[in-house]
Amino acid sequence: MGMLDAFAARVAAGAEVRFRPTGSSMIPLIRSRQQVTVAPVDPAKLEVGDIVLARVAGTTYLHLVSAVDHANARVQISNNRGRVNGWTGHARVFGICTEVEGAARTGSSGKVLKR
Repeated sequence: MGMLDAFAARVAAGAEVRFRPTGSSMIPLIRSRQQVTVAPVDPAKLEVGDIVLARVAGTTYLHLVSAVDHANARVQISNNRGRVNGWTGHARVFGICTEVEGAARTGSSGKVLKR
């Protein structure tokens, strides 16, 4: 189990988590090692541009929602450099990024799942 899988399990259980992901695929939205906060999400409220913690084809990503298909309860996940990871069902979208380095992500608060 990788680092993102462990955080996804905690978020799926209802916890808000803070961590420092590594990599350059989300620059400039998230730079490597910046602290992010991820909270449980109501996937039915997701929109293009939201940053989510989701599993696509067996891999967990902290990437962008690049397309939404509410009729089939799924979203398309992509990085911020144009690479599409694929479509995933609402059940595999665990959380939404609400903060990056303490700065709130606009539009995320109304999508946090209240437990």
